[in-house]
Amino acid sequence: MSEVPQFTVRVDQNPFLPAGGREMHAIVTVEARSSGGGSGGSGARGRGRAPAAEIIIIDTSGSMSYRGKMAAAKRAARAAVNVLRDGVRFAVVAGANQPRMVYPQAERLVEASETSRRGAVNAVGRLEAAGGTAIGSWLRLAERLFSGNDDDAVKHAILLTDGKNQHETAAELDAALRACSGRFLCDARGVGTDWDVAELRKISSALLGGFLDVPDPADLEADFLAMTRAAMGKEVAGVALRVWTPRQARLRFVKQMVPAVEDLTDRRVESGTQTGDYPLGAWGDEAREYHLCVEVEPGDIGRQMRAAWVKLLAGDAVLASGNVLAEWTDDEAMSTRINGRVAHHTGQSELADAIQQGLEARREGDEDTATARLGRAVVLAREVGNEQISDLLDKVVDVIDPARGTVRLKREVAKADEMSLDTRSVRTVRTRQDDAGGGG
Repeated sequence: MSEVPQFTVRVDQNPFLPAGGREMHAIVTVEARSSGGGSGGSGARGRGRAPAAEIIIIDTSGSMSYRGKMAAAKRAARAAVNVLRDGVRFAVVAGANQPRMVYPQAERLVEASETSRRGAVNAVGRLEAAGGTAIGSWLRLAERLFSGNDDDAVKHAILLTDGKNQHETAAELDAALRACSGRFLCDARGVGTDWDVAELRKISSALLGGFLDVPDPADLEADFLAMTRAAMGKEVAGVALRVWTPRQARLRFVKQMVPAVEDLTDRRVESGTQTGDYPLGAWGDEAREYHLCVEVEPGDIGRQMRAAWVKLLAGDAVLASGNVLAEWTDDEAMSTRINGRVAHHTGQSELADAIQQGLEARREGDEDTATARLGRAVVLAREVGNEQISDLLDKVVDVIDPARGTVRLKREVAKADEMSLDTRSVRTVRTRQDDAGGGG
């Protein structure tokens, strides 16, 4: 058994509300310090790490044979296999109209060793591109493979595709996601420019993973290495955020803000009187940030209360906890002060929405809405200091006045640039206070 990382919870907020005030916002920073250290790569074959299982799913549909995608996918898969630590149970799956086992040949996972890694690398080298795309069936096979393993294991899949899910219905994919949700984590990658951003966003969101675009197949190998090493560094599976609120209070939303914007509100699982749990997936040495908004009953001037009580859980074990407070005051200066970290993350959430709405309007030919929303995104990207998004916006709009958000839509936009902006719209930056080690 590995040791659980040391977790801490920090709450940043302005606890003061004006007379009649109801809405309390807070940023909850959760940090885990690894007990084992290191990245969990092949250099430390299993010592002190949590049990783990890894499945690599490679799209082998016919379109993968173009522009070097299949060769790049093979290199990436071989690199990922080679950094699996000894004892990790793994498999490689090929996806087409139906999935098939690449390694091992039987429908099961095998333990990573020098022999099994070599066998998997050789099997990956024989992959060929043919057939269609039915991603839901690929995920269902992964779920079956994971189901026979330790429930406490960190179960992670990598899914690579270059196309849309054309060979099964949207309902079939949705059913597969429901069946797989909570069973394993999945990071998804789209290579090239013929896949569907919304589709991969839905898949990775349902399976508590991340997704990214990889326009150049040559970049796949480094990306697969990074994903696999990150998965090998996870030390505890099934972490949840439990939130208690008082009677007559309403938890309006819970959003992950770092490393990416993800609305968790609808994932609540009732866990007791006035408490609900929100799944956070597996953790290693990392920090994530969450935005909570609680609506409370107004109190008298001077009254203090606990608006929410948050706990980090792994199973029944409480890893860390923190309080969201509220106090009513008639001091206008105190009640109108906006906590800097709340403001920062509010801006990042609005930025993601503005980009996605603007790009959707652009695709539908609504130039007025597209111009307004992408102009707003230009302003917000500068305010929150997201330079990567600012650079990507420059490829989609001509910025006339960045302070006011006056822009003009570019007539010719590379599809890869539009997809990168859409994909990365939810990826956030931490506050300057965090970078400097301050409390915000």
